[in-house]
Amino acid sequence: MANVATAPTGGQILVNIENISMLRDIKKAISMVRGVTKVTVPHIKRLSSYERSLRDLDEGRVYGYDSLDDLIKEIEG
Repeated sequence: MANVATAPTGGQILVNIENISMLRDIKKAISMVRGVTKVTVPHIKRLSSYERSLRDLDEGRVYGYDSLDDLIKEIEG
């Protein structure tokens, strides 16, 4: 009796797209390829304002002023 090797199931391909406006057309083209069962586009989680604020703190995009008057002077230029 011969041993039969089976092909792996559930293969994936990652495609990086520079022009996001072409996403719909590329997704449609890939789905028309024989053997493709599902095309999914991962969505990036939107950060809450609190999470964005924490990121600003971590990356140093925070400014400090001694008083409100100093802030207003900075804004007015």
